[in-house]
Amino acid sequence: MSTESMAPVSNTDTLDDLDEFRRRAKEFLRAEVGPARASLTAGLRKLGTDEDDLREVAHDRALQRTFFDAGFAGITVPVEFGGQGLTRAHQLVLNEELEGYDYPVRLQVPTMTPCMAVLLEFGTEQQKLTHIPAILRGEELWMQFLSEPSGGSDVAGALMSAVRDGDEWVLNGSKVWTTGAWWSDWGLCLARTNWDVPKHRGLSVFIFPIDAAGIEIQRIEMLNGNMDFCQEYLDDVRVPDSDRVGGVDDGWTVGTRWMFHERMSSNSPFVTRPQELERSSLDGAALRRIARDGGISGTDAAQELVGEGEMLTLVGSALGRRVGQGMRTGTLSDQSAAIARLYGGLSLVRRNTIALELAGSAGAAWSDDDGELALRGEDFLMRQASCIGGGTTEMASNVIAERVLGMPRERALDRDVAFRDVPRGPAPEEN
Repeated sequence: MSTESMAPVSNTDTLDDLDEFRRRAKEFLRAEVGPARASLTAGLRKLGTDEDDLREVAHDRALQRTFFDAGFAGITVPVEFGGQGLTRAHQLVLNEELEGYDYPVRLQVPTMTPCMAVLLEFGTEQQKLTHIPAILRGEELWMQFLSEPSGGSDVAGALMSAVRDGDEWVLNGSKVWTTGAWWSDWGLCLARTNWDVPKHRGLSVFIFPIDAAGIEIQRIEMLNGNMDFCQEYLDDVRVPDSDRVGGVDDGWTVGTRWMFHERMSSNSPFVTRPQELERSSLDGAALRRIARDGGISGTDAAQELVGEGEMLTLVGSALGRRVGQGMRTGTLSDQSAAIARLYGGLSLVRRNTIALELAGSAGAAWSDDDGELALRGEDFLMRQASCIGGGTTEMASNVIAERVLGMPRERALDRDVAFRDVPRGPAPEEN
C-alpha cells in the first residue's frame, strides 16, 4: 500500500477549498485553543508529579474533543469512521496554522499513528467503527505493545505467546518500553501464535484494553526521573478472536506496515501537530539562546556550533519533505521512511551534544535562574534515546541498505528455521 493510500479521500466534490479550510482553522484556533504549553516540547524530561502528568493527559483528552467537535479531528480519516474525509493537504494546512498553539500531543503518536493507522488498514469493519471514532473524540489513548525484554530490535523474534482456546486467545509474556501505558486505554500487541514455523510466519496481532484482567504494569524510572516508560506482564490474558487484527500467523504483514507508520510519524497524514515542531525543539535559534545565556554568543566557537545546529535542522526539514514527497509520488519506496528516521536520530544526538558544549559548566550543575542553560546536562545524558525509541537507527541502517539500496541481506542463522528450534536463552514454556 502506498503512502498516498494511507489518507483516503471520500469525494473530491466535497473537499473544502484549502483557502477556506485555512480560514476556518485560523478562526477555530484563535477562538477555542490556547497558546502552546511548555510541556509540548518537554520530550522525555520530568516536569512534575504523577498528578501533574494525569492532569496533562486529561487536558489532552478534552482538547482532542474540542478539535473533534469543531471538525478538526481525523482530517484524512474517512467520514464513516468519524473523520473529515479530506486530504493530506488539508492536514498540512492545519499543522501549519498550529504554530504557537496548544494541541493534544498525547493523542498523536502512537495513538493516531501507528495504532489507528494499523486499524484503518487491517482492522475489521466492527473494530474500526468501535475504536476510531472513540480515538478521534479523545476517549481512547492507544499504546503499542511491541518491544520485549529479551528481543532488542528484533521485533519478529517476539516471545509473547498467544494460544487459541475456542473463540478466545490466551496471551502470556512481557512487553517493555511502552510509553505511557500507565495512563492509556488500549494496546496493539504482536504475539507468537505458531512456534513451528520461521519467526516471521508465526505471529498475529491483537488489541485489548490495558486494564484487562491479567495485565500488570510496572513503570521504569529513567536517569532523569521520568517514569513514562513501562513494562507490562501478561498472565493468561484472554482476548476474543474478534479482537485479532489481520490473519492468524500473518502478523508480520501487519507488523511491517505498523513499523512503517511508526517511522513515518513525523510525516503521517493522521498526525496533528505544528509543522515545524521538530525544527523548533533544538534549532539554531534555540542554540543561540543557550549561547546567549552562557555569555559566549559572540565567540567564533559558539557561532560555529550554532551554525552547525541550524544546518542540521534545515537539512532534517528538507530531507523529511523530500522523502515524504518521494513516497507520495512513488519515486521512493515506503521503506525510504528509514532514511528520515536515521537522520533524525543522529541529528538530535549531535544537537543535544552541541547544546551541552554551549552550556559549559552549567551542563553539570544548574539552577532555576540559568534560563536556557538549565537541564542541558540531563538532555545530553538522555540523547541516545533518539536513536533507540521508535526503532533503532541500526535497524534503520539495515532497512536502507537492504530494501532501499538493494545491498545483500545480512546473514541470519534463524532464517527458514522453526522458531521453536532457534537457540535462545531460557526455553519458552510449552504451549
